[in-house]
Amino acid sequence: MTRRLALVGLGPGDPELVTAQAARVLNEVTYFLVADKTEQHPGTADLIAMREAICERHVTGEWRLVHVPDPERDRADPADYATAVRDWHEARAQVYEQALLDNPGDAAVLVWGDPALYDSAIRLADRIVERGRVDVAVEVVPGLSSVQLLAARHRLVLNAIGGPITITTGRRLLEDAADGDNLVVMLDGALTCRRLPDPSTWQIWWGANLGSSDEQLVAGRLDEVADAIWSRRAEAKQGRGWVMDTYLLRRH
Repeated sequence: MTRRLALVGLGPGDPELVTAQAARVLNEVTYFLVADKTEQHPGTADLIAMREAICERHVTGEWRLVHVPDPERDRADPADYATAVRDWHEARAQVYEQALLDNPGDAAVLVWGDPALYDSAIRLADRIVERGRVDVAVEVVPGLSSVQLLAARHRLVLNAIGGPITITTGRRLLEDAADGDNLVVMLDGALTCRRLPDPSTWQIWWGANLGSSDEQLVAGRLDEVADAIWSRRAEAKQGRGWVMDTYLLRRH
């Protein structure tokens, strides 16, 4: 019998930012799968608690979380980054597949932000389908992304009039900034923008832990606020044990 596997975007963490569609789906499945990284990173227990708060707010009946130990990824800047990520995705697919085998019924994977933007849930689900050990029908429920919340908090239009916007990562920023002048940057723990040439020509709008009770916001000319952003980022990580941030760079 085919089971339902819903990849539900929860938004950045604030229960008020969960969509009505996401709330409906959460009430239709049997249990929720949640990545558990606490063995390697104890501070991330807070991320599970935030998911629990969302479920308590939006699920009217009984609910339960199934904790899925998240395999550690090779983050030592491997020579073949793409292969390291594919290996990690395969390891994740196996542990989620086992969780589905151990727990009958329809399930939802609780995804931060939007499953379609810099998240591996869709690839993970596709791999489970390809492996063929669990008969699931996969659906994707979009969520509010941190990029949208960043723009709202800073009262921004992400694109210039008639202009493009590039969404990239810290790993690719220096390369992409050479050809673009309007970039959203994600997954940048090193705050790579500090290495851009001519930082006085860039404006930055930065946000960390958006949607949480202690979100951080900084905006200004890059050469004037980069140090403050680095300091605020360190404070946010120390306070919670984790930090998720993103920023918009625009050449002026």
